[in-house]
Amino acid sequence: MSKRTKMKPEGRKQEIIDSAAILFKERGYSAVTMRDLARAMGIKAASLYNHIQSKQEILASIIIDLAEHFTTGMNEIVKSDLTIIKKLEKIIELHIDITLTNADGLASLNNDWMHLEEENLTYFEQMRHDYEENFRQIVRTGVNNGVLANNNIEIIVFSTLSTLRTLYLWYPKQRTIDPDILKKDMITVLLKGII
Repeated sequence: MSKRTKMKPEGRKQEIIDSAAILFKERGYSAVTMRDLARAMGIKAASLYNHIQSKQEILASIIIDLAEHFTTGMNEIVKSDLTIIKKLEKIIELHIDITLTNADGLASLNNDWMHLEEENLTYFEQMRHDYEENFRQIVRTGVNNGVLANNNIEIIVFSTLSTLRTLYLWYPKQRTIDPDILKKDMITVLLKGII
């Protein structure tokens, strides 16, 4: 559970967060000002502060909420009785589902996390570390049990997570690919290769 006070954003606050996520994706967190955000929303900058305290609060909301979503999904997969292959399939589906619903926020998660402050940064880094360790352990178990090819575990982890983490950059340009086909084919390519 997060150490920060957690409030589910609603209404106007969510609109601000969503607009900020788009701007952060386009320009990067550091290059976006509150005035830029207000301009993009067609309101006065002072109006933003009726709903949020700072640009940092927006960034933390975007990143921590997404990281918690990934963490919850991974924890459910790890605790399940699924086979190693099914667990890997579920992890791929988790990444795809989150990408389909929040590609803009994933840009901040991947590119701007280092701008988080204090407790939020520590909390995020721990979630990311735990997520990667859970994924690594699933892969290690699969290799040790002969379910996965006896390839270097770190290369498997890097190759798979790098692809999944950058899906937010690629998929919005591929809107003609049906989400079900995306899941099916990505699972096949990532787990079986192209040979």
